[in-house]
Amino acid sequence: MTIEQKVARALLKIGAVGFVPDNPITFKSGIVSPVYIDNRKLPFYPEEWKIVIDAFSKVIKKENIKLDVIAGVEAAGIPHSAGLGFFMKMPSVFVRKVAKDHGTKKMVEGGTVLNRHVLLIEDLVTTGMSSLSAVVNLREAGAKVSNCLVVVTYNFPSAREAFKKSKVKLHTITSFPVILEEAKKLGMINGETLEKVEKWFKENTK
Repeated sequence: MTIEQKVARALLKIGAVGFVPDNPITFKSGIVSPVYIDNRKLPFYPEEWKIVIDAFSKVIKKENIKLDVIAGVEAAGIPHSAGLGFFMKMPSVFVRKVAKDHGTKKMVEGGTVLNRHVLLIEDLVTTGMSSLSAVVNLREAGAKVSNCLVVVTYNFPSAREAFKKSKVKLHTITSFPVILEEAKKLGMINGETLEKVEKWFKENTK
């Protein structure tokens, strides 16, 4: 079993993935989806979360990603960046989506990223806009950011293009197509629900 399949099965096992074509959700980007992925559940399930953190470290090693600091995007990316930092004995910070209206008003919290190679950790990438906004904030704080590592990507073409334009390489430990395939193997989705989800995905990845 590949890393992608192991992570997909871990997410399915803990109920982090739901197929809801009759009660679709709307992403921040405006995309109406018959699927939800909630990676915030992972820290509640240490065994499955360890699979994710192990997968992160293997990708870093395999891709030979240069890093001095690990950064997580507020809020869902923070547990994974902090967990990975602890696991790898590396410093970690987090990037706010909006600056506080009091105190130092910093966008990057936890330590300095000035002139340091920073690996951005994200829980989920749809269009990539929130991740790339964090990249902008890190770069404005003096960081060198050229890699983003994510638990799940939907593989939308718009996201791939956005990361390419921002000169950030997107690394993933699983993707929605892999999750869907594993769900089918496990009998967790079939019939009309499967047809609706596959149709939606095809329409959004043209």
